[in-house]
Amino acid sequence: MRCRRPGYPAAAAVFAVGMAGTTLPTPLYGLYQEEIGFSELMVTVVFAVYAVAVITVLLVAGNYSDEVGRRPVLLCAMALSAASAGCFLLQNGLPLLFTGRLLSGGAAGLLSGAATAAVIELAGPGQKARAGFAATAANMGGLGCGPLLSGIVAQYTPWPLTLPFWIHLGLVAVASGVTWFLPETVTETKRWPPLAPQGVRVPPEVKGVFAPASLAAFAGFALLGLFTAVAPSFTSRTLGVDNLAVSGAVVFCVFLASTLGQSLTRRVGARRALPAGCAVLVAGLLLVASSLISESMLLLVLGALCGGGGQGLAFRAALTLIGGAAPAPHRGGTISAFFVVAYAGISLPVVGVGALATWLGLRPAGLIFTAFVMLLAACAGTYAARRPPAST
Repeated sequence: MRCRRPGYPAAAAVFAVGMAGTTLPTPLYGLYQEEIGFSELMVTVVFAVYAVAVITVLLVAGNYSDEVGRRPVLLCAMALSAASAGCFLLQNGLPLLFTGRLLSGGAAGLLSGAATAAVIELAGPGQKARAGFAATAANMGGLGCGPLLSGIVAQYTPWPLTLPFWIHLGLVAVASGVTWFLPETVTETKRWPPLAPQGVRVPPEVKGVFAPASLAAFAGFALLGLFTAVAPSFTSRTLGVDNLAVSGAVVFCVFLASTLGQSLTRRVGARRALPAGCAVLVAGLLLVASSLISESMLLLVLGALCGGGGQGLAFRAALTLIGGAAPAPHRGGTISAFFVVAYAGISLPVVGVGALATWLGLRPAGLIFTAFVMLLAACAGTYAARRPPAST
């Protein structure tokens, strides 16, 4: 009897494992600071290296799986993810931390395109909508599960800086085995063709929707960057909560809410979801700022849930509108340009928070950050509400 080959849920599981590895170090940065000795600014720089690697891979090899096939690129991403875990296991200073984050960003850049495409293409007739949400859930859910896993392991086992990465290596080995048996969805593959960088292209017919959509994505990813890079420092130094499992759970909340927000976009409609998501994002940021002023963990969690939900709602709406407005020959380049802006949002403002924290302290830096991102989200939402993009 012929064995049934794995379908889109298996590809989504591979996607989730790969993305979980990119956020695995989040609750551990405080331990690395104690062991190695570096400033809060350096924490954000180490984090930003990841975003730079993602952007570079998106621009240079974002469409490479269209040429060589999904499976080889997924296996390459798994290899980079394993190498990143190896760097953290062997680390004895900042150089290997930087190397680990670079490799992790490379894996995420490859997965963003190849895994998303594989999940959708492996779906059968009538399964495309579910597969699209599976790809979204795998992406954001994987990002959220990374800090939750490492926070629990680091808090409740004797090996806080090693066991999380050994567990991840085991998961990567299983995911690699699953990937090997995934059906190849690219019919005409080439054997390692030369890279053809896409660059950043925004066709004239997309510019009207690109500005508010990319600004909303920048603001939403800035919120994700804040929670991923410095939320553990906020919870320990500002709120006085030193439990690493709690820090990981707070970061998990923002990505869980983002996944739920993205699941609502289709019901709301992309045109209405973009300004609505920005409004919810602003409300979430207000809650985050209030948590810093009142030193309230409850308000921080509510801010994570509200802000993450708004980010997810606006992000999927923005991606839908841009993808629909872009002409087919330039769609890949246009979406790559959109992701470049989004990942700039996950790195640049967060580095600014690190710089301000060394000068003013974490709480004033966090308040300035939230005010800045609220202004961006409010501008994007107001523009989208007053000049709604055409239906796509």
